[in-house]
Amino acid sequence: MNAVSPEDEAAIEATKAPLMEHLVELRRRLVWAVVSFALAFFVCWYFAQDIYAFLQVPLSRALAGNPHAHMIATAPQETFFTYMKVGMFAGLCLAFPLIAAQLWMFVAPGLYKNERRAFLPFLLATPFMFLLGASFVYYIMLPFALRFFASYQTTGGNGSLGIELQARVSEYFDLVMTLIIAFGLCFQLPVLLSLLGRVGIITSAQLRSVWRYAVVGIVGLAAIITPPDALSMVSLVVPLIGLYGVSIVCVWLIERGRAREDAKRAASR
Repeated sequence: MNAVSPEDEAAIEATKAPLMEHLVELRRRLVWAVVSFALAFFVCWYFAQDIYAFLQVPLSRALAGNPHAHMIATAPQETFFTYMKVGMFAGLCLAFPLIAAQLWMFVAPGLYKNERRAFLPFLLATPFMFLLGASFVYYIMLPFALRFFASYQTTGGNGSLGIELQARVSEYFDLVMTLIIAFGLCFQLPVLLSLLGRVGIITSAQLRSVWRYAVVGIVGLAAIITPPDALSMVSLVVPLIGLYGVSIVCVWLIERGRAREDAKRAASR
């Protein structure tokens, strides 16, 4: 990390406060975070049916050739509670920038100016990469997976019964939500590795030296969190390997920037 200037030391000293004041500030930030989530939840719950209809589009397209395609609910309360989960999930996504802002406002006063400049880009990159992973699921991975699963429907005949895909309301949402969360978190790989590189825990040389083990780990992770078909697993493995390569470049750029700053400080002495 960069050297701390006397001005930064003075700024940190000015933010020091008794423990009780920190607890009061933490409570205030938590209250604002909870209120933000609650408001976002009620807004998203009001539009839960529209949001769920949007999430149904990949399934609807996968079953486009079936004029009788529909979803089913096997319990009277299933659709209601599914819409509740839709509101909570969408509300959390909607309120995340506000919740992250409250966390940043609580932590930032305790950081030096150079540390705030270093960590703020990672905080901004986190929701972007999560949105990128969620978009990848919705527009690329999920349509291919649903078409693959829908291909196992049969019309029956000659004494055999047909098989028709009729997805349950709750199970379909659970699948979509699980995939979005899993891919969104996996797409944080460049953010995590770049942050570790920024604080000096790992180097680009170390990442290059263990890339084979990283690929094996990525394949194992993809096998666990994706549906049990090769297409879904490959759809996660390929972008993650690419993101691992991007992480190596990001860490290398961070190291090069740190080396230039060290050279400037050495020359100014």
